[in-house]
Amino acid sequence: MSQHLKKVSFLLLFLSSFTYAQLSDLARIEYVGLPESSKDGSAFDRYRLAINYPIKIKEDTYLFVGLDYSYISYSIDESLINFNPQEIDEFQLLDLNIGYTFKVNDDWRFGARIQPGFSSNLKARNLSFEDVIISGDAVFIKDKKDNDIPYRLILGISVSGKGGFPFLPFISYYRKFHSKWSYNVGVPKMNLQFHASKKNRIKLVARLDGFRSNLQRGIAVGESQEIASRFRQQLILGGLRYEYKFTDHIELYINGSYVISNTVELRDRSRNTLTELPEVNNFYIKSGIRFKL
Repeated sequence: MSQHLKKVSFLLLFLSSFTYAQLSDLARIEYVGLPESSKDGSAFDRYRLAINYPIKIKEDTYLFVGLDYSYISYSIDESLINFNPQEIDEFQLLDLNIGYTFKVNDDWRFGARIQPGFSSNLKARNLSFEDVIISGDAVFIKDKKDNDIPYRLILGISVSGKGGFPFLPFISYYRKFHSKWSYNVGVPKMNLQFHASKKNRIKLVARLDGFRSNLQRGIAVGESQEIASRFRQQLILGGLRYEYKFTDHIELYINGSYVISNTVELRDRSRNTLTELPEVNNFYIKSGIRFKL
């Protein structure tokens, strides 16, 4: 692995914002699941494949490109809703990642990314303009040492066409305060990390998650039978993450979190909420393997 790619990997890691694949990963396969609830019979499964690659333009300047595909299976007890549950039983999301980063000065680096793609339930089987989504990020990163203690400050914004939270500031402060302990505070995620060994890490984590999608055929909901054409899920999660390094570049990870908040809405084209599905506060599982820089 070239030294130049290693130098840029810290930036790509954080440009991912709260999307599901980190751009420092050359490849990632991931599963996310919300097991079926005995309360309302709902369940959520997400299968994700991401491929990314950075390209050196000149010294300390990089272009990076990639693809990110997700298949989502969603189910809910039809006795709790007044429409056909098959209209929201599956979603597909695809992004093309295009990013650019350069060093501003000795202290700061700038990075920006745009993600054209689509997010849809594909019930009409053909894509339309309504399925198209655009996301983007812009951040400034300071990666330094203070009395030989490493720290990292990141400031920016994230706009997501498919994320559960369409607009968020990106604020992240990382510091290693002990040989085996570090923390990261900010939005959209934070953690307290225990470096058990070179191969094993345990994190106490909190983060925002979710997704949005077009409903191609629309769904008539409520007494007025208004047409819902957008699906949105917003999650607030807290729990534990375990990471195991097989090699310097291949890592297994397992998350076990509790869903603090789970909001699922059907909305019209003006983004007005027409109905909310029953909230499920359940355990959330995420696991995968990644090949990273």
